[in-house]
Amino acid sequence: MDIQISEDRAALGLAAGKAIAAAMRERIDANGNVTMAFAAAPSQNETLATLVAEPGIAWDCVTAYHLDEYAGATADAPYSFRRYLHEHVFEHVKPAEFNGIRGEAKKPDAECDRYAALLPEEGFDIALLGIGENGHLAFNDPPCDFDDPDDVRVVELDEACRVQQVNDGAFATLDDVPTHAFTLTVPALMNARQVFVMVPGSRKAAAVALALEGPFSERCPASILRTRARVALYLDRDSASMLSA
Repeated sequence: MDIQISEDRAALGLAAGKAIAAAMRERIDANGNVTMAFAAAPSQNETLATLVAEPGIAWDCVTAYHLDEYAGATADAPYSFRRYLHEHVFEHVKPAEFNGIRGEAKKPDAECDRYAALLPEEGFDIALLGIGENGHLAFNDPPCDFDDPDDVRVVELDEACRVQQVNDGAFATLDDVPTHAFTLTVPALMNARQVFVMVPGSRKAAAVALALEGPFSERCPASILRTRARVALYLDRDSASMLSA
């Protein structure tokens, strides 16, 4: 794993955004297109701002996906991850296609099947991730399944995950946070050719330390990152503050 520690979250976002842009250009030059999965959270703000401002990216060669969506969320809901990505990415650049999870789907199992069928069979070229305060990847809360047979599923969010959504400012109270969400599973995420993980802030420090220095365990979903090649982890001084090294 390539670990880079920046002084603050602004520097983290600058470094990560430029590295992702370089990876996109390289893949497009080599293959003519690139498939990408986007995380959608305030922790990604600085990275995405840098990325959309980078010159020389053929966004019309990008097929975009995202990691998760709240069950019941419409595309224009204030807390929708589709809305977040439109505001932070797709209002500024125009990909060839953005495939969104329909959180409002009346038949969640059918929506999981529909979205799974849209995913690239060989895995994403590039996946952009964060790490949750409870160590989650996307909405795979602990304990997750490192060998999940499905690519997309509906999960029940644990309390720590739901508290984080309040801490992030997406909801006013815990009661406002949905209890269930659609998520790409850990195998679907880890099948990507390149993985970039952006984790700023002191509230993530314990999860980062557990992911990097704790037991390899499904009780810390992010610990799976240690087993994969071509993972780049971007931290700032705050999120790296509990690491022993």
